[in-house]
Amino acid sequence: MSVARPIASIVAASPVIPVVTITDVAHAVPLAKALVRGGIRVVEVTLRTGAALKAIEAIAKEVPEILLGVGTVLKASDLHDAARAGAAFAISPGSTPALLAAAKDGPLPFLPGVATPSEIMQAVDAGFDHLKFFPAAAFGGTDALKAFAGPFPSLLFCPTGGISADNAARYLALPNVVCVGGSWLTPAAAVAAGDWTQVERLAREAVANLARPAPAH
Repeated sequence: MSVARPIASIVAASPVIPVVTITDVAHAVPLAKALVRGGIRVVEVTLRTGAALKAIEAIAKEVPEILLGVGTVLKASDLHDAARAGAAFAISPGSTPALLAAAKDGPLPFLPGVATPSEIMQAVDAGFDHLKFFPAAAFGGTDALKAFAGPFPSLLFCPTGGISADNAARYLALPNVVCVGGSWLTPAAAVAAGDWTQVERLAREAVANLARPAPAH
């Protein structure tokens, strides 16, 4: 299985991947549809609640046009649960040798989480060249990513953690950042209230403000 090619196309599909924690399965489909209407084509649903897998199943069935990722993957069984639920890819907050080995030959394209040079080297040794930098702001933000570019010039990152509408563009301006992950597109209060108009608006603003220009021909 190639771990680089499928995840490369997924993370390149949107400048921002909304990180969503769903507590009510009934919110899953309207939330995903609001993101799609706003121009978002990728979403990460975290495995942080009892409703997560049912929410993933609902989105996979009802909103097939969105690339559906599963986040907070901590162990090999999470990968298989996510695949059975209909996910298109998986993301972890960090990496262990066991998880990297399971993901390399696992059922889904995988974006492993890293925070330090040693963790980056471990992920590279396992065959991964697209990585999630988490928690980005707490571990040095854009300065850390600039520093990573020296010893790891061929790697691409999706920084997540502390990313907002105010600083996302600074991350995306770095050549080794392919996209960012963030929860600001789906505020907990808006989701709880079923305010899908706000979610759509935030998604539309993010796409408009963060889209990279097309390459010149």
